[in-house]
Amino acid sequence: MITITTTEELSAFCERARGFPYVTVDTEFLRERTYYAKLCLIQLAIPGDDRNDAVLVDPIAGGDMSLEPLYDLFRDENVVKVFHAARQDLEIFYVEGGVIPKPLFDTQVAAMVCDFGEQVGYETLVRKIAKATVDKSSRFTDWSRRPLSDAQKLYALADVTHLRDIYEYLSKRLERTGRKPWVEEEMAILRAPETYVVDPEAAWRRVKVRSNAPKFLAIVRELAKFRETYAQERNIPRSRVYKDDALLELASTKPKDERDIGKSRLLLRDARKGPIADGIIAAVAAGVSCPPDNMPKVPPARDRSSMNSALADLLRVMLKAKAEEVGIAQKLIATASDLDDIALGERDVLALKGWRSEVFGLDALRLCGGELALSCSGSSVKIIEL
Repeated sequence: MITITTTEELSAFCERARGFPYVTVDTEFLRERTYYAKLCLIQLAIPGDDRNDAVLVDPIAGGDMSLEPLYDLFRDENVVKVFHAARQDLEIFYVEGGVIPKPLFDTQVAAMVCDFGEQVGYETLVRKIAKATVDKSSRFTDWSRRPLSDAQKLYALADVTHLRDIYEYLSKRLERTGRKPWVEEEMAILRAPETYVVDPEAAWRRVKVRSNAPKFLAIVRELAKFRETYAQERNIPRSRVYKDDALLELASTKPKDERDIGKSRLLLRDARKGPIADGIIAAVAAGVSCPPDNMPKVPPARDRSSMNSALADLLRVMLKAKAEEVGIAQKLIATASDLDDIALGERDVLALKGWRSEVFGLDALRLCGGELALSCSGSSVKIIEL
């Protein structure tokens, strides 16, 4: 097992990788004690059976190693970068190096398009496609500790060596079925930088509130903004500042000083004094004094009382039939909310756009318009032209 610890070694591997159509990539990281993930290991593999074709890149052991050669490879549009469930890996590389690999291929998304079910796990694909097994014993080990054991290294390498077989199988299947553009549509979301940026100004939208009162929401917004900024600047989990339940308690009680904060039942001890307490007091004051025209507003819940529930049920039956017919996970085509929106007459719905329109959306609209009907034949559902 080859472990790269210098910029020169990494540059040599990446230069060699440019001669191949794809490279498989995975990472091992820790995030329990930090806001941003701590990158502990990178695994890379190119086509081939030589021991030099799959390597570990150790940014911890190689403390002064630059990852810029890898980022240059990520920018090379002649080499496909293959991940499985890529989102967290991509966030790490975007935060660390400001780069998002292109072109990109996520085998989890591709598997959903190729009749492997919803959010299929890597181990399942290894078993079904590569006809191998993965030793999971090292999955939850501390990847920041050195030296790494042989078991850890073997586990980490397996995440990219089997991925080669999975990618080649899925890629050929997508070419054969003409569904490669469908996966490329989904990759556009993963390639968008805004997918990985948490704006403190918008952090309040992640909090499940009990009230939509504008003044209450203004205080929630300021408390969430302070928490997010504080956590980002110190690279600590936002829950170490205060958790959502404590945030909501503070928005309700509106503390004005440390004595008020001390009455909180839910705040951690460190948040009852010092910079966190000061930040809470300032955030609450800002929320309380927020001008009415600057208070946040939650869009009113969609009135579904006029929804044709029978039509929504028919759309669910059609979705299931279509998903089984084409071999695509239902969840990837449309959500339950999408179907309700369509039944309500909404047309700006993801399920009616792009490849989803081809698979389901157009027929869904025809069903709504009375141009199609559904019929049962044994255990199957048939779509009938009217």
